[in-house]
Amino acid sequence: MTRSIGFCLGLLLLAGCETTTSGGAVGADRSQLMLVSSSELDQMAAQSYAKLLADAAHAGTLNRDAAMLKRVRAVASRIEPHTAVFRHDAPAWKWEVNVLSSNEMNAFCMPGGKIAFYSGLINQLHLTDNEIAIVMGHEISHALREHSREQASQAMAAQATIGIGAALLGLGQGSADLAGTGYQALVATRFSRTDEAEADRMGLELAARAGYDPHAGVTLWQKMIAANSGARQPEFLSSHPADENRVREIEALLPAVMPLYQAARL
Repeated sequence: MTRSIGFCLGLLLLAGCETTTSGGAVGADRSQLMLVSSSELDQMAAQSYAKLLADAAHAGTLNRDAAMLKRVRAVASRIEPHTAVFRHDAPAWKWEVNVLSSNEMNAFCMPGGKIAFYSGLINQLHLTDNEIAIVMGHEISHALREHSREQASQAMAAQATIGIGAALLGLGQGSADLAGTGYQALVATRFSRTDEAEADRMGLELAARAGYDPHAGVTLWQKMIAANSGARQPEFLSSHPADENRVREIEALLPAVMPLYQAARL
């Protein structure tokens, strides 16, 4: 019985492996576990984004700064066509870009190209357009690689494995719950760090192809280090790579992406 269950689970995982993007200049074509449909996730994202905008409009925090909105949308409009380098369907997505007035230093791109920037990120870090492009490229890369879909699939596979293992070993629900907690605390964060590093690489390339200086990736994270000093947890328990490591990795990628930036400036 154990062997047959394991065999079936192995077939399920194998059938769910694919890659969502081409590699580009930075290499972003690893195999991903995908057990959730992209159309379902895109629909959920569109609904969530619409509610977010409606709530922000009601609160008077949606697109209050016209100049900032213009800057962010201008950066997005330059980057969006270059998403075709990683996946040919992406330029035709129903892209949306909005700015929320908040002190929170955050930005995101939901599945399907639903982008939001928080004003606190731009104001508190005094971001240049080049640095906005680095953030924008990073967040768009999460959507291109469908990291949310991958995370959901990984969670599904992990829960299935934990449940089967607990049943076979005769463990109670408490033991299964404890194993699930351990997965979230350690294993799942490793997947997240992989996603973040991948989005860093792809985002740097997208910004460069759109004519934004990739060196801004270094200055952006130097600003983040200064803003977050004394408030960070160890990297192995974090869903994001340590900021200092990001700076080193971005610097290592500059020889690959600078020619793209220089070509875009001609």
